[in-house]
Amino acid sequence: MRSSLIMAALVVLALAAPFAVYPVLLMTILCFALFAASFNLLLGYVGLLSFGHAMFFGGGAYITGYLVRDLKWPMELGLVGAVVVALIAGLFLGTIAIRRQGIYFAMITLAFSQMIYFIFLQAPFTGGENGLQGIPRTPLLGILPVETAFSFYYAVLVAVGLGLLLIYRIVYSPFGELLRAIRDNAVRVDSLGFDVNRHKILAFTLSAALAAFAGGLKALVFQFAPLADVSWTVSGEVILMTLLGGLGTFSGPLFGAAIIILLNDTLSSAGEWALVLQGVIFLIVLVFFRTGFVGLLSRTKIIKLV
Repeated sequence: MRSSLIMAALVVLALAAPFAVYPVLLMTILCFALFAASFNLLLGYVGLLSFGHAMFFGGGAYITGYLVRDLKWPMELGLVGAVVVALIAGLFLGTIAIRRQGIYFAMITLAFSQMIYFIFLQAPFTGGENGLQGIPRTPLLGILPVETAFSFYYAVLVAVGLGLLLIYRIVYSPFGELLRAIRDNAVRVDSLGFDVNRHKILAFTLSAALAAFAGGLKALVFQFAPLADVSWTVSGEVILMTLLGGLGTFSGPLFGAAIIILLNDTLSSAGEWALVLQGVIFLIVLVFFRTGFVGLLSRTKIIKLV
């Protein structure tokens, strides 16, 4: 009963939020929450640390923008196109990177991410350092106008909600239980007859597709795909969001994304000091609150979160 009431309250709060808070800020939080949740699917439930997940997030933004602006696709098909490309890229990269473990896996993903960064920097359609600008918002389903930030917020809310629901179904399914078993003891899972590498590749591919979907949504929110979204700093930021919220929990990355985005918005005038504060918070969480924000709330019995 308590969980149902909390969920109902969150839904009401999400529906009423744009009346009190700038909708673009809310949509930014939603997009990064989905990005962090997709990354948590890989790190929190499989134990694979990717230092290059921004290539899917930023790549999804560029592909969506190119399809919608240059090829005149509806924005829904633009998002689908970005997800399909990310599925193919995730399958290819996952097949290569999964052969290595630990820091070697992380370095392979970072190397591919840097390669993608320079491809988008030099490609003729991306705008170089200026990014892909002027991405239009086409009517939703061809009939619903979403030109204003207020109206588009509800479209983003539904899209992110569906993405999070998919992640929830993945992690609380037999496949999700198997991913946790691989994280805890891959050798034992392999001895039971399961193909460990195949499941890791599938998880990596799903995580890549969801990250691209989040990046495509962000490009439509700002009508702009910046080169910074493909950089290694965004990969580091999503790691911070996941650890700050609570690694291996469903709701942790959502809280972590909200905290980091709100901090960045509040401290935007502080310049580099905002990064210093992020580093201090990161150290405090790693040393004193290893289970993150969600673990702290659960331990103090304020609220029980998944």
